[in-house]
Amino acid sequence: MGRRAASAGSCGIGVASSRAATVPAAVDELRAQLAGEFQHILAFFSVDYDAAEVAAGLGSAFSGVKVSGCSTAGGFGPNGLMENGILLVAFPHRGFHIHTGVIEDVAAFGVERASQIVRELKARIGIRGDDKLRDRVFGIMLVDGLSNAEETLVAAVHWAFGDMQLIGGSAGDGLSFRQTTLIHDGRVLARSALLMMVESNHPFRIFQTSNFEPTQIKLVVTAADTECRTVYELNAEPAAREYASAIGLLPDELGPFSFASYPLVVKVGGDYYCRSIRNMNPDGSLSFFCAIDEGLVFTVARPKDMLSSTERVLEELDRSLGGIDLVLGFDCVLRRLDAENRQIHRQLEDLYRGYGVVGFHTYGEQLNSMHLNQTLTGVAFGCRGGGP
Repeated sequence: MGRRAASAGSCGIGVASSRAATVPAAVDELRAQLAGEFQHILAFFSVDYDAAEVAAGLGSAFSGVKVSGCSTAGGFGPNGLMENGILLVAFPHRGFHIHTGVIEDVAAFGVERASQIVRELKARIGIRGDDKLRDRVFGIMLVDGLSNAEETLVAAVHWAFGDMQLIGGSAGDGLSFRQTTLIHDGRVLARSALLMMVESNHPFRIFQTSNFEPTQIKLVVTAADTECRTVYELNAEPAAREYASAIGLLPDELGPFSFASYPLVVKVGGDYYCRSIRNMNPDGSLSFFCAIDEGLVFTVARPKDMLSSTERVLEELDRSLGGIDLVLGFDCVLRRLDAENRQIHRQLEDLYRGYGVVGFHTYGEQLNSMHLNQTLTGVAFGCRGGGP
């Protein structure tokens, strides 16, 4: 499997991880691993840890540094895939300026509030009329993964962003689907989102990759609760039974691995995007990670080779940047499950390590105006650049 060639220079982003059993022990390990002065730390943590304790512990250990983050469905860093643990991604003062806004009560969030928050963040950048923002500024959004509000939220923020690109991920809680949390500046947030504007003096590229292809099998949503993202009927039949029949299984054989192996996709503007199933309910209905509606036409898809499709994208990023220094990624939890099911998770770990890919497994991925599933989105940083 290919590896990026070592290249000179570094964007200075620090990465640390710990699988320690307690927050104090994990924080001690993380503090020992991160050398240097940082302005902002992203923290991705499993739900084995108490969010308030994580926020307080990191705030104390990294006094004077803003800490933002969320609970996850797993992470990936220098030590490979992490089902449990804490991962930190620390941005230095040199070469970056980071501005953060908190969006509370995301279910009631609208275009007007999005415009206000984005204007406030842009004002901190000091925009000139001739600026091409997409070349030097991008956005990161972390959002409550059980809020059912990502589509509206992402569309509103992207509209207000204008020329800038937006990436991000929905917080998780393993595969429990009970409660996800965000932390920011010592606070624990629920039903909220964090919006960051990142100014970079280093070259960067926003990207996405997925590994599925559509089949000829169609499933039409004929009964649903759109607010709860729950489908009761497909093709006028009980949803779980019809989906299971379409993929050659029995309803009691359905679970996260089958949802990962046989994703449902919709066609938007000539391209297919996943609308992944989150879980099967006791009444035979199906809950989804993304917005659904009655009349929506699903196409059953089958995965392609995840390793080769991901490697092709990383190789292209490496070429275009003249060498990758680090990749911050937001990777769907169903991609991790599919890799485990196909017994390629070790190769995926090696691929991510080879290209410096770090981040967390999500309940959904953000890319500009889209909320996606079963996708890896992110930003790759090159080795050139710098400056104050």
